[in-house]
Amino acid sequence: MKNKAIIFDLDGTLIDSLEDIAVCMNQVLEELNLPSHKIDDYKYFVGGGISILVDNALDKNTSEETKELVTEKFKIVYDQKLHAKTLPYDGIYELLDELQKQDFKIGVLSNKPHEFTIAYTSNLFSKYEMKEVHGQKSHIAKKPDPIAAIQIAQSFDVPCEEVYFVGDTMVDMQTAVNAKMIGIGVLWGFRDEEELMSNGATYVVKHPLDILDIVNKK
Repeated sequence: MKNKAIIFDLDGTLIDSLEDIAVCMNQVLEELNLPSHKIDDYKYFVGGGISILVDNALDKNTSEETKELVTEKFKIVYDQKLHAKTLPYDGIYELLDELQKQDFKIGVLSNKPHEFTIAYTSNLFSKYEMKEVHGQKSHIAKKPDPIAAIQIAQSFDVPCEEVYFVGDTMVDMQTAVNAKMIGIGVLWGFRDEEELMSNGATYVVKHPLDILDIVNKK
């Protein structure tokens, strides 16, 4: 492949952020005397941005007023600091080292709010040249809408059909399909192989370095 470009999801793909997200949301729920959840439950709450996280964490009959309150409180609690337990998965740095050596154009596209996405990427991946890092923005449709992924490909001057899109949920695989990119589903994140394959993954990998075998295929 002449063009070398790859876009990563953030949470559940590059970084393991589940516990910090769960702890912060549970703190908010408990403060409001609402039912909290086990950490593993959050594997199925996240991936669609804060609004989906809040919807999933609350009872379906919860009022819009309460949803808005939980959303605002969560943003305040979560934004107090860069959380110590949110770290890259084992093998991610080694993968990025090799991709950078091979002159891959590397992007990040997350449904995490843009300011949080920038903060975590800057803090954990500052040694890497990631020219395109985008989180959820009010004026751009979030994943699985393909518009942001397509814009990243255009900025890289690489056809979408030659761009790898790496993620851990059905939202990411749907984004890859919608953008006509090559979807790589990862099994170290929040969801399982069945979900990834049934939503259009071209490949599914068990370890970050497995991605090198895919992108280096002739």
